[in-house]
Amino acid sequence: MEKHKIIIVDDEPDFTLLLKKRLEANGYAVTSAANGDEGLKKIKTEKPDLVILDILMPQKDGYTMLQEMKLDGAINRIPVIVVTAKPFMKDLFALEGIRDYLTKPVDDEDLALRIKMALQPKI
Repeated sequence: MEKHKIIIVDDEPDFTLLLKKRLEANGYAVTSAANGDEGLKKIKTEKPDLVILDILMPQKDGYTMLQEMKLDGAINRIPVIVVTAKPFMKDLFALEGIRDYLTKPVDDEDLALRIKMALQPKI
């Protein structure tokens, strides 16, 4: 059985490495990107099953990256879980249709459940 591919787009190397190791230990194939520009390029070439996206990043933030993903028919259906250190952005996320987000520090069990739900086939 092929592993689900996940791309983590986050500018915090320690968080990214820790999350990558946790996800790989649970059987996922994981790559990462340090900003929105790099993330978009990897998403377009690697076609992951899921994106875990930070909002506040240099060069291109996660919010802008998400807007660009929505406009690209080749990648706009890839599920995204937003991970942010800013819980007050909840209302903005709701306006943008982002229903699945977590605040840092991330609870392992909560993240695992959200990933499982995001990767379930849509009927």
